[in-house]
Amino acid sequence: MPVCMGVDPGLARMGWGIVEMSGSHVRALSFGCVETGPEMDFPSRLLRLYEELGAHMGSAKLDFLCVERLFFGRNATTAALVWQARGVVMLLAGQRGIPVLEPKPAEIKAAVCGNGSADKTQVQRMIQRLLALDAVPKPDDAADALAAAVAGLEYRRRELRLT
Repeated sequence: MPVCMGVDPGLARMGWGIVEMSGSHVRALSFGCVETGPEMDFPSRLLRLYEELGAHMGSAKLDFLCVERLFFGRNATTAALVWQARGVVMLLAGQRGIPVLEPKPAEIKAAVCGNGSADKTQVQRMIQRLLALDAVPKPDDAADALAAAVAGLEYRRRELRLT
């Protein structure tokens, strides 16, 4: 039963979700969001992400991570901050020897909803349905992370069928 942690990278809020697949059935083991506030200095924010996400990584035997590939158009400042937060995720994966998948946002939407153009609400509702959750996961960052994990498991399942 492969286990994947999906991560929705961000500096203020980093969503995470751990999902297990058994056959074609998926279930959420845990999910949440690491938050840092603007009152914190930048190094302290990165340290909090590192410590808290690392603790969640240690809570399950992960086979791999799935982190959405980032695209930024106009706001270079936001992009730089998010890329540095994303670096924390990659560092944690590297330290633990955990492989990382990096699908594009449209690939995650296609894997979860069957449509690479699905909107945020469609993805959230499909995650609720696929994982048999009582409600749409909150905050949105946690739902996005669960979507990344489900997509990662689906891509891995397809890959294994092809070999």
